Amino acid sequence: MLAAAGAAVLLRLAFPAPAMWLLAVPAIMLLLLAMIGRRFGGALLVGLVYGILFFALLVAWTSRYLGPIPWAALSVVEGGLTAIAAVPIALAYRWIPRAFPGPWARLLLLPTVVAAVWVGRELFLGNWPYGGFPWARIGMSQADGPLAPVASWVGVSGLSFLVVLLAALLVEVVRLRLWRTPLRLLVPAALAVLLVATPLFPTAESGSMRIAAVQGNGPTGYFDEREPYSVIQAQTDATVPLFGEDVDLLVWPEGSLDGSPFEYGAIARRMTRVSAQIDAPLLANAPTGRDGRFYNTSMLWSADSEGEQIHDKRHPVPFGEYVPDRAFYNALVPDLIGLLQREYTPGTNPPVVTVDGVVVGLAICFDVIYDDVIGEGVGAGAQVLVFQTNNADFRGTDENLQQLAFARMRAVETGRSVVNVSTVGTSQIIRPDGSTVTTLDADEAGAMLEDVELRTGLTAGVVLGPWVQQLLLWGGVAALLVGWWRGRGRQAPIF
Repeated sequence: MLAAAGAAVLLRLAFPAPAMWLLAVPAIMLLLLAMIGRRFGGALLVGLVYGILFFALLVAWTSRYLGPIPWAALSVVEGGLTAIAAVPIALAYRWIPRAFPGPWARLLLLPTVVAAVWVGRELFLGNWPYGGFPWARIGMSQADGPLAPVASWVGVSGLSFLVVLLAALLVEVVRLRLWRTPLRLLVPAALAVLLVATPLFPTAESGSMRIAAVQGNGPTGYFDEREPYSVIQAQTDATVPLFGEDVDLLVWPEGSLDGSPFEYGAIARRMTRVSAQIDAPLLANAPTGRDGRFYNTSMLWSADSEGEQIHDKRHPVPFGEYVPDRAFYNALVPDLIGLLQREYTPGTNPPVVTVDGVVVGLAICFDVIYDDVIGEGVGAGAQVLVFQTNNADFRGTDENLQQLAFARMRAVETGRSVVNVSTVGTSQIIRPDGSTVTTLDADEAGAMLEDVELRTGLTAGVVLGPWVQQLLLWGGVAALLVGWWRGRGRQAPIF
């Protein structure tokens, strides 16, 4: 249990901030060592200590305005699911050595199965319940490290697999005392060198687009006091210095409007005026209503085309943008559930807009962590990605920095430039290699204007990533079943 707690602390430090990416490996090693030899109850308890503590540290920002209840609930739920999904790791350490007792199987097969099962656990948490919460994947912790380019070949889940595989190999080096047999030490050493030396998967340059992104720093938080039109006014004020500049696309963040321009003519006229002044289409975002339903909508706006191209957020945040099973949760915490009166509906339209023949891929706020949205946008021909977000409810926390790191991983994975713009910061324009072009610091109004590189072609990470996920998920399950069947009645070797 102490080792599991230590693993949770170390792995939290691998994510922003402080983004000490290298700590992911010893963190995983500690947890794997804690799982070895555990029966079901012990494995569950170890996983519970690790899971609750890790998520409590990682998502502490959820308590910023709403207090400890949402934070504790998310930590306990995700921690509990982590514990259940971690039990197969203990089973792998019990069954695989029984079924395949040779030293090379211990060195190669066992770490491979453990890493595959780990990815299966990440996929489980990332898809269930209520659409999942894929915020804590190991691959996403590597944005600042030399392993990030690996995601362009095998996707974020593939990178998670390889990082865990390296950690599991090092565990076996210790358990088997492989310093006595130097030849076998070449296996983890070769994997580490391969990971560090992996180049980015190549994509083709296809010109550039001059994109302006504006961070208005307006009163966009849930509990912020605001005057009528104060949000759009803050965005407009921060955009004024760009008037007269050569701009192809103007981007405002999620929640950059006080209401729907399809409903309020005053907002529509202001958007038209800004678009005309800057002589470029405006990509903005607001809640919209259609057919009795509410959506979190991004729309491309100009004097000639008033919101004809729209994209609705694909994954509204449960308990943030809608309440699943409202009657049940309302009976538990009526004061908190009562704050959420508007129920957002998941969008179904493609996450792209087209600007002068250039396809722009979109992701609204937390949609950046869902592979399906990113893959669909790039698959539809997106040459650049734009992520709009509103972090006002998490001012002064690490939430924005974590989300920003995920945006950088998406740039690497897809081989695309990324414009990540927040209402309150930190906003960045990111190159296809994950490096930063320019930054707007948090809690400051300002604008970024850059010639953003366009790219075509799909990386192996985009094409193969979903297949890699399925191979690891079902391959891990199949390997466990084979290990159980083959190892029945055999005594596990003791090392």
